[in-house]
Amino acid sequence: MPHLRRLLVVPLSLLLLGLGSIAAPAWSEDITVFAAASLTNAIETAAQQYEEKTGTHVRLSLASSSTLARQIAAGAPADIYISANEKWMDWLNDQGVIQANSRQDILANSLVLIAPANSTTLPTDITKNTKITNLIGHEDRIAVGDPDHVPAGIYAKQALTTLGQWDAVNPRLARTDNVRSALALVERGEAPLGIVYRTDAMISDGIKIIGTFPADSHAPITYPIALIDPQDGDAALKFLLWLLGDDAATIFADYGFDAIATTVTITPDTAAQ
Repeated sequence: MPHLRRLLVVPLSLLLLGLGSIAAPAWSEDITVFAAASLTNAIETAAQQYEEKTGTHVRLSLASSSTLARQIAAGAPADIYISANEKWMDWLNDQGVIQANSRQDILANSLVLIAPANSTTLPTDITKNTKITNLIGHEDRIAVGDPDHVPAGIYAKQALTTLGQWDAVNPRLARTDNVRSALALVERGEAPLGIVYRTDAMISDGIKIIGTFPADSHAPITYPIALIDPQDGDAALKFLLWLLGDDAATIFADYGFDAIATTVTITPDTAAQ
């Protein structure tokens, strides 16, 4: 999948230091990244590649964006936060926790309807005329991240509301703590349908995509990234910049994410600790 190059603007001294450091592993530093569960496979691969290149160890904490945001607000040690929607990044910003000048939208995704791989349910175009509850039995449930706080569930509620189906589908939902748990319910056959991100569907052999929700049925699915309060500001900033660059974009594209074209300006105030 193609990705778009980003222009990175950083203080010259920091850029020179960063380029020299990434060239070869010469030291050991630790960075703690809190990232949305839907990024699990991609961010694990990215972290491993970065560690191999630089010697910097990247610790990952992966869960629902809402869970991670609340943990950060409560004082959990995090250097970088990547959310699966803008709401929880906005909330942390309101708490005065993130370094606002470092915030960037990094990735985009889409929302799909899935079924177990051996399901007889046929692919369908999802429109206002599609009755999703007609695709399941009377006692069945549709797996989805909890729409009260899980980003994938929030997007699902928006889409179903736009399509005029929320009232019918809402009582039939099996709500989960994060999108990967919803995926797992469908993989195990415990739910005949689920609503997840396209990227979640792509990493599983146990499900198939039944349909894609129209992009205009929900808010854009974007992943913002920001520095929190890094213990080592230089190390965290270098990793954030690397995640916004072409090497990381290639990894994310391999997992089905779309890169967001952006001009990134990191000022000296952003990096100062």
